[in-house]
Amino acid sequence: MEILQKALYFVITLGVLIIIHELGHYAVARWAGVKVLRFSVGFGRILWSRRFRPDGTEWAVSAVPMGGYVKMVDEREGAVSARDVPHAFNRQSVWKRIAIVAAGPIANLLLAVLLFAGTFMAGIPGQRAVLAEAPDGTAAAAAGIRDGDLAVAVDGTAVQSWQDLRWRLLAVSGHDAATLTIERPDGSRTERSLSLRDVSSSDWEANFMSVLGLKADLGAPFIDQAVPDKPAARAGLRTGDRIVAIDGESVRSPSDVATHTNAKPGMPLLFTIERDGARLDVSVVPEATEMNGHRMGIAGIRLKVDPAVVERLRTTTRYGFADSLGQGVRKTWELSSFTLRMLGRIVTGEASVKNISGPITMADFAGQSAQAGALAFVSYLALISISLGVLNLLPVPLLDGGHLLYYFAELIKGSPLSDRAFEVGQRIGMAVLAVLMALALFNDFSRLF
Repeated sequence: MEILQKALYFVITLGVLIIIHELGHYAVARWAGVKVLRFSVGFGRILWSRRFRPDGTEWAVSAVPMGGYVKMVDEREGAVSARDVPHAFNRQSVWKRIAIVAAGPIANLLLAVLLFAGTFMAGIPGQRAVLAEAPDGTAAAAAGIRDGDLAVAVDGTAVQSWQDLRWRLLAVSGHDAATLTIERPDGSRTERSLSLRDVSSSDWEANFMSVLGLKADLGAPFIDQAVPDKPAARAGLRTGDRIVAIDGESVRSPSDVATHTNAKPGMPLLFTIERDGARLDVSVVPEATEMNGHRMGIAGIRLKVDPAVVERLRTTTRYGFADSLGQGVRKTWELSSFTLRMLGRIVTGEASVKNISGPITMADFAGQSAQAGALAFVSYLALISISLGVLNLLPVPLLDGGHLLYYFAELIKGSPLSDRAFEVGQRIGMAVLAVLMALALFNDFSRLF
């Protein structure tokens, strides 16, 4: 049942994004006077189709749902009647062709803006960025972060929540330092320079907050469930135990526990717990596992925080209509830039190719986000829409960006590229996309098994 639900939400995600993408192409093509023969969601054999007047476009659903297309009148693809020649795609000016091709990815980015704006208007629940005492030797300790400090800005940009703090730091990951504006428990404010130089590329892909020494102060967490036949359960940990320290170091949040266990796969850790008013020391050996190219340890426990602490730190980020649109534009721009930087890191070898995900991982995340609620699913939809828009603008033949590359070359050359150049480009594009799809599927199956 869970697999079917994930598949359903994945189909919904793909369907919405494909329709919006192709509607972008369709709308601008009609505006430019180009005749559209077919609007299809999916590739391959047509399963259903209808024609609507007055334009006569065939609206179709096809068998392979991993994409879609808008088929326009084009003399390069077959004979065209004399009446339709002025409305052929290939007869339009290069600027009109550029506009038609670019409209699909732009529609995806505009969708992301609107979806994010909607979440900001509805209100995004979060956790206030209250910090715990920074561990010795970390950048946060060197910056003078104290227990109870509240992070209110990064490089002058306001921070609304812990999640916002994490994103703001991720957005400046290429810098040497970030300026944190801190509000002390007494209400005074101070600025602290947080060094980012010691955070490696692999750290940015994983839990960079713990590397920096930035920890949320949520109090010692409780065990909500010790998963059967996993290390914690085998060691004797059980529901209701409160984890107060690991290897003698105080634990102030579930992420603290994850940091310790993830860092020591196959190595014993001494858990200090509170049970029925008494303190016990229990040795746990985290199970080694591979995730996103990193070897890490898993104890097999689900944790929860004291409800009173959760309530004290609860916050909601909400804006009015105009400000929500502005925040939607900002977030879409930042995520688009981050996507491009991440792709650049993968190409240069600074980031692992295991970060490339395929349809199986996308379906899993779609299901998880839907289970987390409407806001989480809408945010996921916006994120995937950005990825689709950015990836389609890459200068790879077969993608929209590849066609744009041809048209910009035509602007420079003064005439269209030869059929031979077009054919070679298509073959290169097919090879690149085949390799990427094979790699994405390999990563998906590696995560599963």
